[in-house]
Amino acid sequence: MKQEVIRELSTPDLIERLEEENKQLVRLKLNHAVSPLENPNKIRAYRRTVARIQTELRKRALEANIKS
Repeated sequence: MKQEVIRELSTPDLIERLEEENKQLVRLKLNHAVSPLENPNKIRAYRRTVARIQTELRKRALEANIKS
């Protein structure tokens, strides 16, 4: 997921998406531990997407603190 797409989502949508991405990441890691994935780079992509979403949520929280 691109950063531009993440910026357009609302905060509740981001939180929901973060939970889904984390679940998928855990599922991929478990599957990879049992038998090698065809494309292990998917794990990296999900990990980076999770980091992007967390970064955007943190940025919004800091902006809310500055405004109040």
